[in-house]
Parts: sequence; structure tokens; C-alpha cells
Amino acid sequence: MTSILIKNGTVVTMNPGREILRNTDVYVENGRISEIGEDLALQADETIDATGRIVIPGLIQTHLHLTQTLFRGLADDLELLDWLRKRIWPLEAAHSFETNAISARIGIAEMLMGGTTCILDMGTVNHFDAIAETVRDTGFRAFLGKCMMDHGDEVPIGLMEDTAASLRDSELALKKWHDQAGGRIKYAFAPRFVVSCTEELLLKVQEMAAHHDVMIHTHASENRGEIALVEQERGMRNILYLDKLGMAHDKLVLAHCIWLDEKERRIIADKGIRVAHCPSCNMKIASGMAPVPELLEMGSSVSIGADGAPCNNNLDMFLEMRHAALLQKVRLLSPTALPADQVFEMATLGGARALHMENELGSIEPGKKADMAVVDLNKIHAVPGCDRDPVPQLVYSATAQDVTHTIVDGKVLMRDRKLTTIDLEQTIADGNSLCMSILKKENICKLFE
Repeated sequence: MTSILIKNGTVVTMNPGREILRNTDVYVENGRISEIGEDLALQADETIDATGRIVIPGLIQTHLHLTQTLFRGLADDLELLDWLRKRIWPLEAAHSFETNAISARIGIAEMLMGGTTCILDMGTVNHFDAIAETVRDTGFRAFLGKCMMDHGDEVPIGLMEDTAASLRDSELALKKWHDQAGGRIKYAFAPRFVVSCTEELLLKVQEMAAHHDVMIHTHASENRGEIALVEQERGMRNILYLDKLGMAHDKLVLAHCIWLDEKERRIIADKGIRVAHCPSCNMKIASGMAPVPELLEMGSSVSIGADGAPCNNNLDMFLEMRHAALLQKVRLLSPTALPADQVFEMATLGGARALHMENELGSIEPGKKADMAVVDLNKIHAVPGCDRDPVPQLVYSATAQDVTHTIVDGKVLMRDRKLTTIDLEQTIADGNSLCMSILKKENICKLFE
């Protein structure tokens, strides 16, 4: 393993004291943060000059669809269920191993260039290995799951699974990939949402997740039409139904959670369910505004994700932080509804807590895994920087383009805005070419007539 010395930066530690250390060095050895201090007289294989720059914990996104990155711009201006049925499900069903792999590579490249170092991802039904292999080969960190769908109207044949086969294939994927790539890849069962899953499947997922001690990742209460379908089919609202099945616990991550009644909020808080907030997606698909401050006030875990490129259309965590903060100010008509320091915690240590990785990720402290980013705010859109608290600057002014270096597991995956494990030009060319190969399929052409 190589060693890295980051010199003379402003370090936003996110340690228990939430210290911000000026003119400070961070030394990385064997994939972990070894020492933090001023003028460390240590030899390293690589030295990064962070003078005038900000060193932050790697950003953690707790809801992503890498499989959808290739479909950016192909499902705009549609509400959720139409977005799924008319565009996204048919497009996902058209994926090959090759197109799913390039979709993942595009998404990982974009996120590395924006300081994201870890994600919780929901793959599509098919070609799961394409995503896992891409994560492995790029050096990225991810919790991954094969999407599970065995029920629902208007689901394409290519996505509709037999229940037993879905469960078998998901467990095989777990056995093949969980804790692989030196622990950078972990598995999380991924039933898509109640609308597309039978009760039999959900009950078995809960049983298998408990047996293997892994996370469950699904969607809930994103859209009023979705909730109406769940009530019609299952006789109760989303969170009540998941609680009835025994799935309401701290190993469950629910994306969105916009339309919650008071009883559902209490279940989320009392049972320790993790909520992944996706503000840009929720605005673009006009799903609504999640009650984030209220959930946090009740003691719930809330973190942040960009969701998928076709419903965002960016994977920029800085944009998500800004939108998360501003959306609640508008919703509650209060400038202090969700302040910058709370949002930045949701994007770092909060994401680590959601994944039960707070002892390993989310802050810059000795002993933790070396997942970090270096941010240069000596840009016109962030002037004046002066000597003030950098956290509001990071939340309200910074962009993905301000990240100069991204480090995952002690390896520099972006150096001076150049990716080290991904050929960016080739990825762009492959993405454009392979997207066209999908669009030329006869059944896909009909979607855009």
C-alpha cells in the first residue's frame, strides 16, 4: 500500500468536536488515516499540497441507480409512475452487460470528480455483475444490490422475475460480492418498492438479510400515486406495511419518505429506519418535499443521495447539499430550517451512520479509512473565502468542479482533476455510442414516437 501526505490544508474533520483545523497535514498509510497535525515530518509516496484548499471527508450518497446513468435526459418531465412505466423500466430491460457496465462507469467517474467516495446503489434486475465489476476495477466504494421485481402492472417481461429465481439470484450475488475488493464492496438486498414486490418476496428478503446481517435498500412513500397503490393492494400505507412484515429496523434504508403521516414518522424514529433524502429528484419529478427537519428532530437518521441521472439529472453531491438546505427553508419559511452544518453532516458522517460505517467512514480521524476529497474554493463563485467557517461555503457555494483530488481506501482516484483508474475520454465516447445502440432497438424507438 502507498502512503500519502496531504499538506497544509484546512481540514473539516467531522470528529466529535467538529473541529476545523487550519494549516494542517493528514498522513495516510495502508489505506487508513494515520496522523493529523501541523508540519508532520513524515516521508510519503505521494504528497498533495492543500495550501489554500479544504480537505473534507469523502461524500457518501445513500441512494443511487448507477444502472440508469446511461439514460440521462431520456425521461424528463414525467411524474414517477409514468417515468418508470413509460421510460425507465423499458430502458433498464434493454440493458446488456456492456451497456450496464458503461452506465456504472459514467456514474462513478462523475461522482469521483465531485468528491463522492461511497454510495448505496440499487442495480437493475439483470447483469448485476457488470456494476460490481466496474466498482471493483475503478477503486470506488459501494454497497450494491441486485434489483428485485416479481409483481406489478406494466413491468416489462425483461424485468419481471419469478419470486424464487429473484431470491436465488440475489443470494448468489451476495455470496459472490459481499465484502469483496478489500471490503470496498458490500451487499444490500434491493427489492425495488412494495408496488413491484410480492409479500412472499419481501418476507424472504427480511429473513435472508437478517441471516447474512446485511442492509435492505428500497423506496417508500415517494409519490401519492404509489401510496394509493400500496393501500389498495396491501390495505395500509407503506411504512405500516413494512413494519407489519418485520422490516422496520435499523438495517433498512428507505429512499424518499416524502408522504408520511405522524404514525409512520414515529415508526421510522422508534425503529431506527434510515431515510435517504433525494432533494433534486423530488423536485424534478414533482414528488414533494420530505419532512427532513421533523425527522431529524425525532432522532431519525437522514442522509442524502442524488438518486438516478434520469431524474436529477446530475450526480453532484454539492448540488444535493445546497438543494437539501434550500428546499426546507422554502417549505417551512424559515432560514434556519436546515442549516449548513446539519446538511454537511448528513452528507458525510450521516451517510456513514446510515450504512453502519460510522466507525470507518464519514470523518477525518486517525484509524478511519482514508476516504477524502480536496476542494479548491479559490474560485470567483466562492470569493471571498477569508478565514471564515468553510462549511457554509461547501454547502452553498461549492460545486463538483471545485474538487481537485479524491481518495478512496488510501488510493488517489482523482489527481488534479484527472481520474487515475478511468479513461474519461473513452468513457464519454463509449457512453454516447452505447446509449445510441439501446435507442436504436425497435422496442425502445417506440417509446419516443
